[in-house]
Amino acid sequence: MDLLDHIILRHIGLLLVLIPIAFYIVRGMYRLVVWGKRMPKGAFVFLTVFPVLSLFPIPPQEISKLERIRQEQVKEEDESGDPEDNTREDA
Repeated sequence: MDLLDHIILRHIGLLLVLIPIAFYIVRGMYRLVVWGKRMPKGAFVFLTVFPVLSLFPIPPQEISKLERIRQEQVKEEDESGDPEDNTREDA
């Protein structure tokens, strides 16, 4: 029973640490959003800080997949025969 008690106490201690940390992270993100909505400058600061919040970069496989999808969309637009809107004249 001693080992079981140790494991349970360890998990409870871990939860007691992780739950407040998660709460403060969510609270901080919420405050950033509210601050960004109140002030235009705040929105720019929020947009510059937001990419830093991403802990995991996009894998190269996903980037190549997105490029392939984009190329397929361009091919579909070309095959559909819709004329491009190049008739606009800049004044």
